[in-house]
Amino acid sequence: MIRQSVVWTKTARLAEREHGERVPGSIGPPGAGPTPMSVRRPATSHPSPHARTVHCATALGDFSRSNVEAGSMVPHSGVARRSRHGHPGRWPWSGPAVSDNGGMPSVDERHGLRLMAIHAHPDDESSKGAATMARYASEGVDVLVVTCTGGEEGSVLNPAMDQPGVAERITEIRREEMENARRILGVRQEWLGFVDSGLPEGDPLPPVPPGRFATTPLTAAARPLVRLIRTFRPQVITTYDESGGYPHPDHVMTHNISIEAFEAAGDPERYPEVGVDAGLAPWQPLKLYYHLTFHKERILALHEALLARGLESPYTERLDEWADRAADAGRLTTRVPCADWFATRDRALIAHATQVDPTGWWFRVPLDVQREVWPTEDYQLARSLIEVGTLPEDDLFNGV
Repeated sequence: MIRQSVVWTKTARLAEREHGERVPGSIGPPGAGPTPMSVRRPATSHPSPHARTVHCATALGDFSRSNVEAGSMVPHSGVARRSRHGHPGRWPWSGPAVSDNGGMPSVDERHGLRLMAIHAHPDDESSKGAATMARYASEGVDVLVVTCTGGEEGSVLNPAMDQPGVAERITEIRREEMENARRILGVRQEWLGFVDSGLPEGDPLPPVPPGRFATTPLTAAARPLVRLIRTFRPQVITTYDESGGYPHPDHVMTHNISIEAFEAAGDPERYPEVGVDAGLAPWQPLKLYYHLTFHKERILALHEALLARGLESPYTERLDEWADRAADAGRLTTRVPCADWFATRDRALIAHATQVDPTGWWFRVPLDVQREVWPTEDYQLARSLIEVGTLPEDDLFNGV
């Protein structure tokens, strides 16, 4: 069930002060609650048949949880510089991911921008939004992947890695894989430190054991993320929708804490104790997006392109299951061109060697087909405290 997003006037004032930008205040349908925010086109614009206004809505170093609480993650030299965007300067980062075609976009327009991508397990960052992150990192955006759990309950899914001792060391190995993927993408990465809940199986489904990420009280699970937002100070956050992308309890919990932290990090009255020891001020991100990686429109386009070329499609069974499923085009607000980084994405995914079989279905669509047929990664704009004009857009930082 999609509910109207309500962001209080106090938060709008904080965002206006911190980001130096005018935030639309009292817009939205009557009776929706105190000063709801929305995404709207400027009053002077004239909508095209494909442009639309969208109200923000939701169905809505090492950085372990102990380090979060200890406040050990601080900007380099403790100095926050001002950039041309009016935001504090960016952190030192791991270096750019060079585009697969050998080009390197100009970084002049991207310095000072920060993107936070919140994911449930190591490898999720490489299967959802990886080409987008690699592109932005190569352009000078400071990109931080937040991994909520260590993936401790993950099985060994790649037959080549199903060897003695691997399952027993799965937590350690998955950390090594995450570090390799991070370097390939050219991004930063931090752990929230929660324990993987596993994927319950059975009928009825058994409960998630206590002490896992999905059974952690919401405020306790969101607290280290609030601290990280106040430390890293992103303008844009990406996460999962209310379904988690698929019904894994850790993905649903990732959605829940992302919404909680997005709405609380800029409010000095919420989690007031978070960051006091490190002198952190409240910080309000400006935009929040949901990944729309496996939506029907994209899958169908790739499927038809493969058949037209006389190639076998890995999507036949999935599309049969989706025969009665409505298209997701109505949710799609943002298409980020990133075809030049699809190979980088695949290398990062293969770096998660225990989880990904390089001969598996994921890699059965040739890159040239993907680049020609669907050269973007897609998102739904779920929250915005700034005007972005007409939609769809092609940049997560549109309006920032």
